[in-house]
Amino acid sequence: MITVLALPASAQDAGVDPVMSGIMERLDRLEAENARLRAEVDFMRDTQARPVPASAQPHAAVVSAPHGASAASVPTIASGGDGETAGLVGFDSEYGYAILDHAERTNTKPLYQLRAVSAGKLRNRVTLSGGATVLANYQHSNVDDTFGYLMRHPTGANQNGKHVSEAVIHSAQLAVTAQLTDGVTAFSELLYDPQQSFGGGTLTALSRNQIQLRRGWIMLGDLDRTPFYFLIGKMDVPFGLNDTVSPFTNSTNWHAFAGLAYGAAAGYADGGLSLRAMAVQGGAQFRAANAPVNGTSIPSRLNNFAVDGSYEAQLGDLGSARIGASYLHGSAYCQDYPVVHFNPCQARNPAWAAYGTAQIGGLTLLGEFARTTDEWAGTKVPDPTNPLSVFDAVHVTSMTVGGRYGFGTEADDAAQPEFAVSAEFSRFTAGDDGAPWEAQSQLVAGLSWFPASNVNLFGEYVRAEGFVPLNFLSGGNLPGGATWSRQDANTNVFLLGIQGAF
Repeated sequence: MITVLALPASAQDAGVDPVMSGIMERLDRLEAENARLRAEVDFMRDTQARPVPASAQPHAAVVSAPHGASAASVPTIASGGDGETAGLVGFDSEYGYAILDHAERTNTKPLYQLRAVSAGKLRNRVTLSGGATVLANYQHSNVDDTFGYLMRHPTGANQNGKHVSEAVIHSAQLAVTAQLTDGVTAFSELLYDPQQSFGGGTLTALSRNQIQLRRGWIMLGDLDRTPFYFLIGKMDVPFGLNDTVSPFTNSTNWHAFAGLAYGAAAGYADGGLSLRAMAVQGGAQFRAANAPVNGTSIPSRLNNFAVDGSYEAQLGDLGSARIGASYLHGSAYCQDYPVVHFNPCQARNPAWAAYGTAQIGGLTLLGEFARTTDEWAGTKVPDPTNPLSVFDAVHVTSMTVGGRYGFGTEADDAAQPEFAVSAEFSRFTAGDDGAPWEAQSQLVAGLSWFPASNVNLFGEYVRAEGFVPLNFLSGGNLPGGATWSRQDANTNVFLLGIQGAF
């Protein structure tokens, strides 16, 4: 039996071997298909860290035509699910949950976004996402008005006495992801977060109930064409991991070192290798980045930067492991006494971080350590109880270790766990031995149930030991220069919540 491969007349006229030409065409098609499949694998690997059932699919909807208008004149709203026709505006609940999640991918959202595009998740011109987190909790402290739990600002304006209980909305978000053209993506996220707002007053004060642009950028990048990408805007600083295995409560590393700043970033992602660098605006930025500008905190120079590199290796059938390291040229721990948010520094205090994760079946493991390269000047303060004694300045450090195990399956999806249990310990050290601001530790035990991929019903028990708020950490706000930090203050938190997104 002889197989004949037909070629265009132009190819025959050029004397091209028909068999060889057919083979080359088939190889080109296979190469293109392989690139698409690799993008889908990278995206699935990036989303498998949080154990959620994959059965919940995005839903599609179509805008009805106004009376008297033809259906063809109305833009469609469709999901980004596989096999569906792209429209003008769409939704993808899996993408929406991941891009808005505050617990994981905390500083890798641009790369996650590019992988989502390569995997065909964002086929519409505009993808709308939104989410909300609501809480009911009970907190107890052994010291009046002193609660060390950091998922809300620990001030007397918000916690009174030794017992606190609340049923509140912790945060709400609305985001827009736009494919401006091939390889150009715009993103903006609006955030309402009264519990963690920097505004003054109580939880119901107007100054704490504002909506802000939390993140926003325009990014150039297409992983199907090049491993390089670039973006400018307001974004998370690529420093450390800062993720958590807990369902809701951020790790101490996140509270201490997770940066948010204006700047310009560049990245390289190919296979398991990820390299990132960001030129960070100087002055005191929104979170955890501060490089003085002529002795001021005025952000008038692009004089800070961060770099990060990580590598993820596949462990055969066991799973995967990732290691990484980071450097930040100007951390937040550079102020003299008294320490006040956004005050200027006289000199930079860089920081470095190392981290690792492992995914072995349903088990996720996480570890991270971060440290400033220099001592924090603002932590060298006379002992308020003994004028002849001085607490020496120290390097600021933070560490996190944790694990999560996913289990249970849905009837129509045996591959993804539906439940997860987790435990995590983290510690922030900012003072000399015996100083009231020496350290604060946090232990979190959590349980999650995902009835759908975009809804998490969770419970946590949190134990916070020590009370070390960053503002006036070593004193200056009480008579005689005394500090409100103390090592004998302990907080216990019992918390239930729901986090959902579309």
